[in-house]
Amino acid sequence: MKNLRACFPYLFPAIILVLVTPSSVAQLSPSENRILFQVQKLLEYPQALQGWTRWTNLCFLPPSSSLKIVCSNGHVTELTIIGNKTSPSSHTPKAGSWTSLQTLSGKFSIDSFFTVMTKLSNLKVLSLVSLGLWGPLPSKINRFLSLEMLNISSNLIYGEIPSSISSMMNLRSLVLANNLFNGSVPDLQSLTSLEELNLGGNKLGPEFPSVGKNLVTIILRSNSLRSHIPPQIVNFDKLQVFDVSSNDFFGNIPSFLMSMSSLHSLNLASNHLSGNLSVNMACSSSLTFVDISHNLLVGKLPACLGSMSSKATVLYSGNCLSTKRLNNQQHPSSFCKREGALAVKPPAKKLQNESKSGAKLGLVIGIIGGAVVIAGLLVFLIVFIFRKSNGERSNHKMDKSVANKYSATASPRPNGHIPQAMKQATLGLPPYRIFTSEEIEDSTNNFDPSNLIEEGSQGQLYKGWLRDGSVVLVNCIKIRQKGLPHSITQQIEVLSNLRHRHMVSVLGHCIITEQDHPLPTSTVFIVFEHISNVSLRDQLADGRKREMLKWPQRMAMSIGIARGVQFLHTGVAPGIYGNNLKIQNILLDDSLNTKVSRYSIPLPSKSAHNEHTATNHIGSTNNAEKEDIYQLGVILLEVITGKQIASPSEIEEMKDELENGSSEATSVLKSVIDPSLRGTYAYESMKTAVQITINCLSKVSSQRPSIEDVLWNLQYSMQVQESWTSSGNLSTKF
Repeated sequence: MKNLRACFPYLFPAIILVLVTPSSVAQLSPSENRILFQVQKLLEYPQALQGWTRWTNLCFLPPSSSLKIVCSNGHVTELTIIGNKTSPSSHTPKAGSWTSLQTLSGKFSIDSFFTVMTKLSNLKVLSLVSLGLWGPLPSKINRFLSLEMLNISSNLIYGEIPSSISSMMNLRSLVLANNLFNGSVPDLQSLTSLEELNLGGNKLGPEFPSVGKNLVTIILRSNSLRSHIPPQIVNFDKLQVFDVSSNDFFGNIPSFLMSMSSLHSLNLASNHLSGNLSVNMACSSSLTFVDISHNLLVGKLPACLGSMSSKATVLYSGNCLSTKRLNNQQHPSSFCKREGALAVKPPAKKLQNESKSGAKLGLVIGIIGGAVVIAGLLVFLIVFIFRKSNGERSNHKMDKSVANKYSATASPRPNGHIPQAMKQATLGLPPYRIFTSEEIEDSTNNFDPSNLIEEGSQGQLYKGWLRDGSVVLVNCIKIRQKGLPHSITQQIEVLSNLRHRHMVSVLGHCIITEQDHPLPTSTVFIVFEHISNVSLRDQLADGRKREMLKWPQRMAMSIGIARGVQFLHTGVAPGIYGNNLKIQNILLDDSLNTKVSRYSIPLPSKSAHNEHTATNHIGSTNNAEKEDIYQLGVILLEVITGKQIASPSEIEEMKDELENGSSEATSVLKSVIDPSLRGTYAYESMKTAVQITINCLSKVSSQRPSIEDVLWNLQYSMQVQESWTSSGNLSTKF
């Protein structure tokens, strides 16, 4: 007893420490402990997460500049990991610039990563900065139901911001800066708790995002926004920081902007803002930073901005302002007027100078013109219905067996309308345009032979450089044909729709027609985007690169190819078939997205016009469609086995091996599959992909699946794989 009393002064502080320390903090739940170790593995053991062992109490790691873990009631509530991998900011990386020092390896799957991360369901703060994350941000990000602060800046995340982010109702801070996001920002008005929005350093645009009025910080600098400064900003009575610098904003600076009582920092630099600033403009006393430099502003600097220089930073060089202080850093007023006219072309500008009588005359002419157009449409509709009814009567005379065969084998074709999902797939491409002959000649250096890539049945293919520095491919096709102008015009309309993220897309065209007796000759120049990376064949042939392509990556590539083929078959009308699908014609961009190249160009034949009967046309279309499916099966065969195929006999041999493997023991199938895939695939996922590949390679063309069936099976295989990966089976060997 005496010994106990003697020790009590020393034990008392320890007892107090135990009592005041919640037991829930002292021990993280086993499931979340495992999740953190999975995160460590998926992030490929970054410096901030090294040194962990199974005895490490992750909740008691001392916070540092690169790692912070906060726990409560046995759950992780805050996780901050900051790496040292650089990001491309707002600049799209060039070929070879995504080095291993900047991104996670090719085996990284951002979808699998967030599947694991979202299991930390109690997270309130998540920061994943400069970790080399790459890929499109998954829509499952909204599974973070409790998340209040999300920061995934300075990575290489691309594509659109998922609309599901609008359902994260607890978000107070959203920071996606310095990535590769593009397209429009989803509607964020529903996020009423959002106070900070930082989307700077991406390629978002052109519309100003729709956001709530409770924002304190809006940072949208270095994007592709092109609009006026929205007038509703006046209602943002909590706004303190507003930065939209380095975009393409145009029009006047709203007079209310600088007088907003809550605003501290305003950055409008490097846009196309124009016009005069009101000399009597009021400036808020809370402003400490104003940057309106490098715009197209004219006139005098408002007095309130001039008087603020003692207590605030005010920058306004690079305009056309008449001010003595920075006169040597201002352009002449003619410069701003000229550049302003080029930056924005207002519609129907001449109408502004017309008199009232002219406006009335225009209205009358418009009404008359509208009546004529409507009458013309009615006549066209009557003729169309008459011809259609005649056509239907003649079609009934066709042989019934032919009609039955067509209805049984031909899948429905679109009527010229491109589905919205397919339109969205073209995001990130410049607008389609018609090039001049001078631009085509300049881009190829007058068709210098050193720029000639190949010459074949599809004409000559040149490498070229546009005036903005972008690299393109120019396909030159000469056509001599009866009725040429009409047929070329029709086909060119189809060319402008050949734009998809899983195809080497058409950027524009140029037509030069020469009246060469007896038939006119036209040269069609088709300008394609240039993909500077390697082909899928090259990637699989290189042993080291093939090792990086694990099953999830190969599945994603296969789905991309199928989507490109689906677009060719059903995304344009009429569908494009006979596309000479070869694995060496599947190109990979810098993000390893697959793009179908060298597909069939829907232009009139070089030879004389050939008339096809309905029967022959239907048969040739079906045959070409099924031939594309067979060729897609050959590509899938190489993806699964990792072996190059040089002859038709090899195709049959490997197909037979896959058939035997899928119908027998697991070990038999394992022996056929690329050895570098071991441990990275779910058996059911692989078996599904193998079966659809076998179906594509059927000798009987009518038994081959449609492209929709192929795509459905590949996507199902991917879903099985993701479920298997998220359950922690990545190291299981098959």
